[in-house]
Formats: sequence, C-alpha cells, structure tokens
Amino acid sequence: MASAAEQLAANINFSAFGKATELKQRLWFTLGALLIYRLGTYIPIPGIDPAALKQIFDQNAGGILGIFNMFSGGALGRMTILALNITPYISASIIIQLLTAIVPSLETLKKEGEAGRKRLNQYTRYGTVVIAVFQAFAIAGGLESMRGGGGVSAVIDPGLAFRLVTTITLVGGTIFLMWLGEQITARGVGNGTSLIIFSGIVANMPAAGGHMLELVRTGDINPLFAGAFLILAVAVIGFIVFMERAQRRLLVQYPKRQHGNKQFGGEASHLPLKMNTSGVIPPIFASSLLLLPASIAGFQAAQGSDGWLATIVSYVAHGKPLYMVLYVAMIMFFSFFYTAVVFNPTETADNLRKYGGFIPGIRPGKNTADYLDYVLTRLTVVGAAYLSVVCVLPEILTSQYNVPFYFGGTSLLIVVSVTMDTVAQIHSHLLAHQYEGLIKKSKLRGRRG
Repeated sequence: MASAAEQLAANINFSAFGKATELKQRLWFTLGALLIYRLGTYIPIPGIDPAALKQIFDQNAGGILGIFNMFSGGALGRMTILALNITPYISASIIIQLLTAIVPSLETLKKEGEAGRKRLNQYTRYGTVVIAVFQAFAIAGGLESMRGGGGVSAVIDPGLAFRLVTTITLVGGTIFLMWLGEQITARGVGNGTSLIIFSGIVANMPAAGGHMLELVRTGDINPLFAGAFLILAVAVIGFIVFMERAQRRLLVQYPKRQHGNKQFGGEASHLPLKMNTSGVIPPIFASSLLLLPASIAGFQAAQGSDGWLATIVSYVAHGKPLYMVLYVAMIMFFSFFYTAVVFNPTETADNLRKYGGFIPGIRPGKNTADYLDYVLTRLTVVGAAYLSVVCVLPEILTSQYNVPFYFGGTSLLIVVSVTMDTVAQIHSHLLAHQYEGLIKKSKLRGRRG
C-alpha cells in the first residue's frame, strides 16, 4: 500500500490538479475568504484621527504595540474594525482546553465525540465574546488617553458614545473573524485560524523588507549585518522545515492469523511520532497570553505616566529579559500541554491491542502506554527546545538591532509551519482525487468485462 501511494504521489502533476474540481473550489473559497479579511483590515472604526494615531504607533513601533500590530496584520496600527483580530478566540481556546483538563464535566464532554466537541466549541465562542468585550473596552479607553505630537488626541470626540461604538465594532469584527476561520477550516484548505494569522504576517512582509532596506540606506543598520541576518533567516527556515518533518517511527508488529486455508497478518508497520507534535500552537498561545495583559497596560500607559502600569510595560517589553523568560516558559508549558491534548498514549496502546498490534519487546496494554509516554516525553523536550530557540534567538536580534518583527523567529515559524500544513492538505486532496479516478476506471472496466 505504501509503495502504491508513493507511485501515485509521483504521478500527481498539474493535469491532475486541473481535474480536481472540489480542490479548486476549496482553494478559491480560501483565497476569497482571506481577501475579505484583508479588506476588513483597512476599514477604520469611526471617530479616530488617523494622523495622530500614526504618530503614536510610530513612537511605539518597537514595543508591545508593534508585536500586537504584526499579529493583527496591521489592523491595529490602522485601528480598523478587525483590530482585535483572532486573538480573543485563541485566548478562549486556551482557557477552554485548560479547563477541560481540570473540570470533570468538560473532560466528559470531550470524550463524547462529535456532540461533545460541538458543545466545547460553543463554550469557546462564548468565551471569545467575553474576552473581546473586555479587550475592546480597554482599547477604547486607552485610545481616549493616547496623545500624538503636540498633545493631539487619537480620538476626535471622546466619551461614552465613542467607547460603546468602538466596543461593539471591535467585538463584531472578532466574531466575524472567528466565523470566517471556521468556514475556511470546513469549506477551504488548511486551518482557518492559522491562515488568518499567516496572511496578516505575509501581507506586511514586503513593507517590512522595504523598511529594512531603508534602515540600511540611512546607515541605521550595517549592510553586512543585514546580509548576515537574511542568511540566518534562510537557515532558520531550513531548520524549521527539517524539524517539522522529523519524526520517530516506532515499529508495530501484527501477528499472523489463520482463517481456513488462508493466512492473514504477520505484517509490520510504523507508528510515527512527530518531533514537534504541538506544531505552531505553543508560540501563538504564548504570544497571545503575553500580549493580552501587556497590550492593555500599554494603552493605559500611553501618556507616559510613571505609574505601576508603565512599570509593567517596561518589564514585559519586547526583547526584555522577563519577556524572554516568560515566553520560553509558556512555550515549554504549551508544548507539553497541547501534546497531551492531541496524543493519548493509553488510548493508542488500547487501539493497538484491540487490533492485535504490539511493539516488539514491549508487552501490550499498560507497558506499551508507559513506553509511548516515555518516548513522547523525550520528543516533546526536544520539540519545545527547538521552538524556544527558533522563537527567542531571532527575537533578541530584532530587539537589539532594530530589525522588523516580521523577520523574527515567531513570524517565520508561523509562516513556514502553516505553509507546510496547507501544502500537505492540498497534496492529500490530490491523492484522494487520484484514488477516486482509479476506482471509477476499475468499475468501468469491470462492467465492460
């Protein structure tokens, strides 16, 4: 079967892609949805002075606002209806998944299959609305206190009406993006939430590249350093591709079975365990949690006050030691947590025993589950270390040498990982289409015979 699949994959070409009508429809739907998202990042909320807002963001481009603006695809810097982006949905997903591991009733829902999953998704949506309301109201209040050059306010007519309109608009934008992401996942290709973040980063990369060239031209960045940094970025991309494809393949043996005069089984297969089982989720979760309190504090401290909010901003600012330590700690935590969510060693061991499979040298049942847990723990340690290195080291360089955020480790990891995942899904659709074509041909030949 494996050799047949490899042969079929080798025969996939552009003609096969042209015949895959469903795949083309899914791709066009995905592109159309992402285009709508990008258009939404240019529709401003009412009552904002764009000139004053631009001055404020230019002054804080190297801090928390700059990072948040990157994840929002530039929508926050323009203060548009999608300024909150998909971040509240990600935060709500984190909270629900954490509660699932703690609250017995939610854990029971998780085990109920499709019906339980729908209930948990509904709770996530409710949580998204609650978090979005708090964040939107905080942003509205922060905007009223922000001052540009000459003390000009970013809000034309501050007051309760502005706060209500801004809150409703931003919450509505987040709900729309949540729905759009779910539609991409169901009707398009790839994970909708990841693609929304991906498109926002990619859309701003050309501008970031132009900004970097301008810094080289003005002498703010040494040309040799810029060249070395680009080489490092290419090396990081290659390292990401290698680590995302790396896996530990455990040999699984199936015993021979006799049915009448025929003998079945006796085959060997492999159980693949990815080096980075959690994928790009830990950096996204870690960034979201770090940006949630820091962004609110940053808006409240925008007037340059020396209070405790300004102190928080200074400690968790991009590139600061505390920010890096918290970032690495959260990446490590979510790597183990998400791996435990997506892979259950006990359930896998039970499934192997149910179908007669076993790992040579390991007794079925609890011993197999313990062995899988042991192997997976070691792989997760390596995977979490890889994520930490890829995300933190370039971030240090970008903060120390004024390189745009879009060339940092987190953004590169998201772009490369989402691209690989989307390409893999496209390849799977093509394989399925090829198999369907072969089955139809064999049926036609059988009828003719």
